[in-house]
Formats: sequence, structure tokens, C-alpha cells
Amino acid sequence: MAEKQPQLNGAYYGPSVPPKSSQSYHRHGRGRGCGCCGCLLCFLLKFIISLVVIVGLAILIFWLIFRPNKVNFYVNEASLTQFNFTENNNLQYNLALNITVRNPNKKIGIYYDKIEARAYYEDQRFDTELLTPFYQGHKTTSELNPVFQGQNLVLLGTDELSEFNTEKSAGVYNIDVKLYLRIRFKVGKLKTWKLKPKIECDLKVPLGSNGNSAGFERTKCDIDF
Repeated sequence: MAEKQPQLNGAYYGPSVPPKSSQSYHRHGRGRGCGCCGCLLCFLLKFIISLVVIVGLAILIFWLIFRPNKVNFYVNEASLTQFNFTENNNLQYNLALNITVRNPNKKIGIYYDKIEARAYYEDQRFDTELLTPFYQGHKTTSELNPVFQGQNLVLLGTDELSEFNTEKSAGVYNIDVKLYLRIRFKVGKLKTWKLKPKIECDLKVPLGSNGNSAGFERTKCDIDF
């Protein structure tokens, strides 16, 4: 008679199965902060490039419409009747200039809101004069007539003093005159913001008498914005 098998009741009596771990594994993705920073930098770069392109196009259109030309400054006459040093290093001087300002533009006027004329010898300023503001219309020429007269302390080194004596013997002095301006351009009814150009005039002025400017050569000045 066959041996009766015990009932297993559906139970599993094989090798033990390890329990499933409740810990889930996942790859840690990169933080979103760097992505946001990259988007911001990309936006700023596109904005700057767009702004440069717009400004460039505006300048090009402005130039094509108005064709602006550079204003010209010339020192036509220079009268130097006194230029000598006293024993206590005071420079005595009397210098009068005639400067012409030419605006060659057909559609651009210029407001000269401030004109400060400075005179230098050996890079040392010895006088300053404020000139009368004015408006310069299209294709016009205006005149400036600064006069530097008086005495001021000017300390020269050995080399500068030697150069002064050489110029004194020749009767011609190297004097620099600079104009510090505050100007605005007028285009139609529009006025630009204020600009501050500097005009530099390197002059060789002969010493004369009675306001005689004979021997002085007309000199073109440089403009530095």
C-alpha cells in the first residue's frame, strides 16, 4: 500500500528567499541651478548682441541721412607782445589769439554751452579764460578771440629753462592752447546729450610788438572726443 503524502497546504518549503529591499535606487540628475544660469547668460548675450546691432544700425542710418562732417578749428592769428620770467619764477605774458570754428554740416547745428580756453607752456598751465557760449548754425564760420594777459608762477626744471632760453634767443615760443568744450548737436528739433570734446592747438608764436602777428603760421587744431 502506497505511503500517504502529507498535505502541504500550499506552503513553500524550499530554500529561503531573501526579502525584497524597500530601498529604491535612482540616478541623481544634475541640479537645475546651472541650467537656469546658462539660460540667463544666453539671454544676456542675445540682448547685448541685439542692442549692439540696433545701435549700429541707428548710427548708420543717422550717417546716411545727415552725412556729418568734422568741425574744423584753426588759429589764424597769434599776437605775443610779452613772454618773460621774473627772478621769482613768475611768467609775464600777453597773448591774443584769433580762432575760427567752421561747421561744414548742412543739417546739424551746434550749441557751445561752455568754452574754457587754457594756455600752457612746457605742460604747465599759466592762464585760463572763459569765453562766451553761442549757437553755431549750418555751414557757418564763427570766431573766438581769447586773450591771456597777466603773470603766474611757473616752475621750470633745468631742461625746461634751457629750452626757454633757446626759444628766447630765436624769438619764437612753443605755446599750447587747449579748448575744453561742452557742446550739444541740434538735428532738426532734436538736441543730443552734452559732449565734452577737447581742442588742442600746438602753436609756435613769434614775439612781436604792438599786436603784430607777423611771422605766425596759420595752425590747424586737433579734436579729441
